[in-house]
Amino acid sequence: MFGKLWLWQSITIPTSPPVSSSSITEPLKSTARRLRKRQTKSEKLLWQALRNRQLSGLKFLRQNPIGHSIVDFYCHENRLVIEIDGGIHLNVDVKDRDKFRQKMIEDYGIRFFRCTA
Repeated sequence: MFGKLWLWQSITIPTSPPVSSSSITEPLKSTARRLRKRQTKSEKLLWQALRNRQLSGLKFLRQNPIGHSIVDFYCHENRLVIEIDGGIHLNVDVKDRDKFRQKMIEDYGIRFFRCTA
């Protein structure tokens, strides 16, 4: 599963992330759908607080593709990503991938908030 998520490492980074759903590949869409169905307990808990504009009236999307990555939560109005890191993110290789992916997303002008579950 993770091999497919890291395909973006070999792709040239565009100047801005694709915003229309038509520019997102079908494999990325299906992976996002699958991740929405298999949320972690921490993601479920945070989603209950974010969904339906419960936080300051802001609309958040969950397991949302940005560029060639899928982020846990995204607020387009504030250009903010929220990532919840579980135990797998303590692995050195995964940490390096996370840093690379975060830098790529921040290069789009999107702020990043990462917390550990």
